[in-house]
Amino acid sequence: MTTAIYWFRNDLRLSDNPALVQACKDTDFLLPVYILESELKQDSLKNYPNTSDLRSTFLQESLHDLRAQLRALGSDLFEFRGDYIDVLQGLGAQLKTNIIYCEQIFTCKELGVVSKLKKAGFKVKSFWQSSMLAPDSLPFELIDMPDVFTQFRLKVEKHKLKFTNPVETLMVVSPLPPISLSTEEFTGLDTSVVVKSFAGGESKAVLHIEQYFKRRLVDSYKKTRNQLIGMDYSSKFSPWLSLGCCSARSIAKQLIEYEYLHGPNEGTYWLWFELLWRDYFRFLYIKKLTKNSSLTDLNDEPRAELCEAYSGIKFKRWSRGYTGDSFVDAGMRELLATGYLSNRMRQVVASYWIYNLNGHWEVGEAWFRSQLLDYDIYSNEGNWQYIAGNGKDHQGGRQFNIAKQTQDHDPDGIYRTMWST
Repeated sequence: MTTAIYWFRNDLRLSDNPALVQACKDTDFLLPVYILESELKQDSLKNYPNTSDLRSTFLQESLHDLRAQLRALGSDLFEFRGDYIDVLQGLGAQLKTNIIYCEQIFTCKELGVVSKLKKAGFKVKSFWQSSMLAPDSLPFELIDMPDVFTQFRLKVEKHKLKFTNPVETLMVVSPLPPISLSTEEFTGLDTSVVVKSFAGGESKAVLHIEQYFKRRLVDSYKKTRNQLIGMDYSSKFSPWLSLGCCSARSIAKQLIEYEYLHGPNEGTYWLWFELLWRDYFRFLYIKKLTKNSSLTDLNDEPRAELCEAYSGIKFKRWSRGYTGDSFVDAGMRELLATGYLSNRMRQVVASYWIYNLNGHWEVGEAWFRSQLLDYDIYSNEGNWQYIAGNGKDHQGGRQFNIAKQTQDHDPDGIYRTMWST
């Protein structure tokens, strides 16, 4: 009889989850767990939390939804808080198993955790499953992928690659091991007093994606994607994608099915184009990590200097929306209040921090990391480096004319008024 642990990470769903599907095929008993690492609620560089209360609540909702789905299939979700290694070693001892299934996350820290688990005697079976295209479907090895996005895209399009087929949704989950475990449910902030447009969980993701295509909002995606107000100007898939409440492969499949039904158009292509950008940042990160063994070459200032920047007045004013530029301040206040910011405003406020305030991109990236509902290490770092000119596809950086951006995207001042004090 085979018993294993399924370690949920950024794959909080039952649909298109290859790691979970394989775990259920291989095991007689399976214990699904989620571990909230203690440091996530500790201070980051300088007295700022690594994750906001809004994102903690979004995570809590997502875990609650996942637990309900697992219980409906006769299983459950067990939540633990603490060090990954300590928790998993304790569970392994109780279950008398050394087998762990999980999603693969290709960052220094996450790979280091898996390496430590293997050294501790665990057999870790990890599966890469967070991109639209599977790495082995690409017309090149990741180590040889083009550094510039346009070259990457052209090679993908030349081979007519659209997406990798998702796996079927699990209808049967391996039963729980016959032991008694104590667990906890994480609690988050009551967000009833703030603007809240997103609720976590796979079921909410499915409803949102279905209504987006049913209302044919994708047709106007390219025309409206730079707007600033409302839920319909862009897809808003990213918060659910960030925790794996939905998969990029499933979205792309629905997109192509939509094109078969209604015909392709500028909007449908551009949505696929943005999903490809997401893949590009992921694959480029893997390439860098494979070649360099670490990403320390990207941090060109001592960490102490970054910590000092956090205590500076310019960072406090920028992060809280008190720079004196009403457009930038509106964006930063929206981020604080909702955990979300349009792609256009992310670029505007990033440019202002880097070029107008001479701030280091890593400090801005860390603030976004703590505040964004849709925080994703690959896209967040990739976009900040793109603006700063530190990435591979930088073209010397991208500085925005803030006055022109204000006139182009908020000529009547509606957005600024919405987020004024």
